[in-house]
Amino acid sequence: MMTFVITDELEKLQDRLEDPDAQVRRIAVMELVDTGNEAAVPMLIEALHDVEAGVRTEAARGLEEFQNNAILMPLLDALEDCDAGVREAAAHTLEELKHPGLADLFLERLQRPDPFVRASVLRAIRSLRLPDSLAPSLAALSDMNADVRREAAGVLGYLKDPEALPAIAQVARNDLDPEVRRMAVGALGFSDSGLTMQALVAAISDSHWQVREEAAAMIGKLALAETDDALISVMLDDFWQVRAKAAISLGKIKSRRAVPVLSEALFHDVSNLRKEAALALGEIGDLRAVPFLRKAQLDPDPDVRKLADWALAKMPA
Repeated sequence: MMTFVITDELEKLQDRLEDPDAQVRRIAVMELVDTGNEAAVPMLIEALHDVEAGVRTEAARGLEEFQNNAILMPLLDALEDCDAGVREAAAHTLEELKHPGLADLFLERLQRPDPFVRASVLRAIRSLRLPDSLAPSLAALSDMNADVRREAAGVLGYLKDPEALPAIAQVARNDLDPEVRRMAVGALGFSDSGLTMQALVAAISDSHWQVREEAAAMIGKLALAETDDALISVMLDDFWQVRAKAAISLGKIKSRRAVPVLSEALFHDVSNLRKEAALALGEIGDLRAVPFLRKAQLDPDPDVRKLADWALAKMPA
């Protein structure tokens, strides 16, 4: 059993935690955290029940600095605080803690009626890659709340379990919420299967630009060379961000068929897209890009000029 040493400093801070002035109590909480003393943990837990939301918020934030099993249940309870700021602080702390002790507690919390609690618990256990989280996360993909479905997709992406692939692909195609679809597309990044390729090609035509952007990035990450038609098509997307991700991926898969659209992108109004196009053309190494890259050496953006020089240096002799 661990024994904590209550120092004179902590005793003084304890007195200030009982001050009638909420601002004094809030600052005392911050100073408790700064001590780094594990003996401050019970005091911070007590501060989670302060009548003032600002004090409770500071306590929830401060507990991030301590790895202690005793803080998990109070933080989980704080997810149901009446104040949104306290709930958000508790959710952030639980996510940052990455505490293995959450494994024994998360299943029960996923049954809570408050969707904020369910989503926060899923986010907190995501990076722990708990095998026992597979089945609950698959079930959560059908939750009525979009935030819960989004976080469930994130957990499944971390787990990288092939069993989850059909469900993730289905959500990437059909969920009504674009942010859920985007997260599901990102969660496909562990598999280069035919099912993944079909889902990503479909997502390239999604109605929401951020889903299209994520799909373009995932294709490059997985080096799915068979999808260059889809990537080439989004080089005409209305959003330059989508085009930029497509350009990066076309360079990664070294698509010679993309040289014309990438060469055209060297003269787009947005310099970030021009940079990615120059990089992609250098990676592809097709001599047809040389005259366009030479023009890009006169670009007003010095980074574009440098990348055009680099791309020309990569061309075969």
